Amino acid sequence: MSNDILFTPIFAGALALRNRIVMAPLTRSRSSEAGIVPPFAAEYYAQRAGAGLIVSEATNISPQARGYAMTPGIWNAQQVEAWRGVTDAVHARGGTMVLQLWHTGRISHPDLHGGELPVAPSAIRPTGQAFTRDGLKDHVTPRALETDEIPRIVEDYRNAARCAREAGFDGVEVHAANNYLLEQFIRDSTNRRDDRYGGTVENRIRFPVDVVRAVTEEWDGGDRVGIRLSPGTTMPGETPLDSDPAGTYGALLTALKPLGLAYVHMIEGVTQQKRDQPDGLDAAWIRRHVDGVVIGNNGYSAELAAEAIGARRVDAVSFGRPFIANPDLVERLRTGAPLAEAPKPYWYGGGSTGYSDWPAMPKTA
Repeated sequence: MSNDILFTPIFAGALALRNRIVMAPLTRSRSSEAGIVPPFAAEYYAQRAGAGLIVSEATNISPQARGYAMTPGIWNAQQVEAWRGVTDAVHARGGTMVLQLWHTGRISHPDLHGGELPVAPSAIRPTGQAFTRDGLKDHVTPRALETDEIPRIVEDYRNAARCAREAGFDGVEVHAANNYLLEQFIRDSTNRRDDRYGGTVENRIRFPVDVVRAVTEEWDGGDRVGIRLSPGTTMPGETPLDSDPAGTYGALLTALKPLGLAYVHMIEGVTQQKRDQPDGLDAAWIRRHVDGVVIGNNGYSAELAAEAIGARRVDAVSFGRPFIANPDLVERLRTGAPLAEAPKPYWYGGGSTGYSDWPAMPKTA
């Protein structure tokens, strides 16, 4: 099957994608402790502006949202100014870019919060380790949020969405995947609350839906707002994370439909591990619950992406790690050129080396 379909344009809401290749959000840990992206981030993203859509690295909506050292923020004027340099550079090369809004919840560590505990729907300790300035440290048992704290976090999302608009982004993506705060509320294994935000599926999805509604209000509707979901993930190690993924995520998507979102960005299976979805969450299920554009993600090759788009299982596909060492990934996929691979030590932390200095293919006459 030809891969030509990857290079056809599509609209995701009001977002005009010149091709079906999306740059997935990639945490690269190059920002300052104040959450300010470095000047060389502008060149990094601009180099990759050939993607139909760039989704920024996950960006903290507030100081409380931090779960990893050296990650960017989007809650104050200094951060907005730094991000404006990025969006200007991307737009100068004809690119389209959205900012991913992030709160890590329990996937964090007191070292990132001045000794205070991370917050979560319930005081359940996750497996794994947090990335701090002093290296990896075991996760701790988080503090369960008080009921009256939750609307305040909705307002943090609203402020972050407003800041993203001021920074010149074309839209925003709400990160509700990979067992960060919003997904911690959605799943019944991590949400043991007995208030209006816990118990029934309608209660568990209340906070995420409130967040998305607030974000769409800041963007004058949902046509420049997307959401990222991962109904099949078992990260950070618990199996399963929800007793009824199809029922839970079906209820969430049904509740989100009236907001008219530009797209749903679906992680299929478990990132970097497997593509298998839970029973019932096949392509037909996705199409039944999503009116707009579906962006597939996880382990795609150009051939698999073209086949999935051609079969209408998805409308576009996001690529993550291939974009690290291939700033001209779209052209490489178009021509069938070989792909460079970035050694893992370059993935997280450091400066411009291994970040914005990967060469493009030589130009041919």
